[in-house]
Amino acid sequence: RAYASAIDRTIDLLGRDRPLADVTEAEIGAALTELWGRCAPATWNRNRAAVTSWLSWCQTKKHWAAPAVPADAERRKESADETRAVAKTTIHRLLSRRDIPLREKTLWRMLYETAARAAEILALSVEDLDLEHRRAPVRSKGGAIEWVYWDSGTAHLLPRLLRLPDGSTRTHGPLFLAELRPVPARRPAAADICPHTGRARLGYDRARVLLDKYAGLDLHQLRHSAATHLGEAEVPLQLIMGKTRHKNPRTAMRYVKPGAEAIAKVTEVLAPRRRTH
Repeated sequence: RAYASAIDRTIDLLGRDRPLADVTEAEIGAALTELWGRCAPATWNRNRAAVTSWLSWCQTKKHWAAPAVPADAERRKESADETRAVAKTTIHRLLSRRDIPLREKTLWRMLYETAARAAEILALSVEDLDLEHRRAPVRSKGGAIEWVYWDSGTAHLLPRLLRLPDGSTRTHGPLFLAELRPVPARRPAAADICPHTGRARLGYDRARVLLDKYAGLDLHQLRHSAATHLGEAEVPLQLIMGKTRHKNPRTAMRYVKPGAEAIAKVTEVLAPRRRTH
């Protein structure tokens, strides 16, 4: 969706009815600058990469005459955010709060224990769940179907989340539901409506807003924190990649740097020895 959006916005700015062969590299650079020139480096790099990939596809796969991204529209240096991983104690404290609704508590616990992307978990339906083996198949980046696994915390919450007011259990439909039923004018696809309650699937934007409201965090920090905590527990990188389903070790290494809690702990080694008498 993000890839298509970047391309569509670029095409609209250049003129949708123009032949691609008539577009110059300078115009591509000017379009990128106008659309994302003032954005953060990560946003600029992501959208620039989408346009670059699309133009390359036009040239190599379709053999169309197409411009390239100009050399002066280069990638920008991204400053690493070393605070994205949240301390394990902070996460457990958040998930034990009594003012957190069951739906949010289950979603956040599941995101942390599976180390999955938020969009993957929000796309799950009840019939996808393998409750006995504590796993579910998700469609990852690139379209591959892969398993994600959770532990006892999520396993304890899921039956409560699936329970209906009359005591029966939901067996089909979206796992995480919105608060209200959709209005007729904005009715989603049938697969995104619960047959038991008529409520729609919980959207990413709403889930993001609620985590920010209760904890001042974003959804991706739960995945980032899970990978960091596995690294701090000296879990081998290969197993962490299996958990997070990263294919490139360099990409996974961004997530497994020691967090602030681990660095503070190791600092104790440098402290003066305590007196024993």
